[in-house]
Amino acid sequence: MEKGEGEEIAAAAAAAAEEGMKQQCQQRKKKRKEVFPFGNYRNYYGYRIGQDLEEEDPRLKVLKKEWFEGKDCLDIGCNSGIITIQIAKKFQCRSIIGIDIDSNRIEDSYWHLKKFVKMESAQKTHAKASKLAIAESANGPEQSDTAASNEETKEISRDCSPSMKRDLYDIVSFRQENFVQSRHPREKQYDTILCLSVTKWVHLNWGDDGLITLFSKIWGLLLPQGGIFVLEPQPWKSYQNNRNVSETIAMNYKNIIIHPECFREILLDKIGFRKVEDITSSLSGSKTGFNRQILVFHK
Repeated sequence: MEKGEGEEIAAAAAAAAEEGMKQQCQQRKKKRKEVFPFGNYRNYYGYRIGQDLEEEDPRLKVLKKEWFEGKDCLDIGCNSGIITIQIAKKFQCRSIIGIDIDSNRIEDSYWHLKKFVKMESAQKTHAKASKLAIAESANGPEQSDTAASNEETKEISRDCSPSMKRDLYDIVSFRQENFVQSRHPREKQYDTILCLSVTKWVHLNWGDDGLITLFSKIWGLLLPQGGIFVLEPQPWKSYQNNRNVSETIAMNYKNIIIHPECFREILLDKIGFRKVEDITSSLSGSKTGFNRQILVFHK
């Protein structure tokens, strides 16, 4: 190889390396600049409860089973779906739909649902194996075979029973939707609707009108007798922290008249809910910054 040719190859390699470094730099900058104008954070529940899917969200401790058991439920702004799935699992909803404005978070939700179902299946298999092992150690192999047969008969009987526990896939579903701007069929109504740490983002992106639209739609989608609305509003300080996330938010922030401390009055006096419970005092275990007020409105 001639000297000139070697220099050309070295120069080309150096240029390629420099271009690679530039691309890496741009990717880092892009990552740093990534914003979530609708509160559609990646790994939101990682900030809130940690990365362990089996760790229960502290908010579940203050929710009442009768608001969900055997009921049709809606979770507005479900993010990655973890609390939606945990509610379905703990309180045995008839159905629960989680909706989010971000299609990526809906993909995350279905991924988490698949993981929860696998975990449940593994736990059932482990429990069954443990029962058979205990029977064998206590009664010997022959009687343990009889116990296994009896256990299978019981499982078949449970599967044929109308009150059997259904698979999470039968209960939980997710869809991408901008709740404020979408149309909802009048005939579809829910027993319980959740709106947890979502109102700030609706408020900042669509102003006071968007907030009132949110509350009015929720009222219309709840069953006329006994409908439950679970609301976790963010405090005004949280609005201040996010007022420059986008130009739209910055403009709306300046024009907001209705502050979070007014929500209770609006929902009771203007929207039409008949009473409200503040269940915040029982809430414990939340990380700093997430120990927010939880209000339950009764239709």
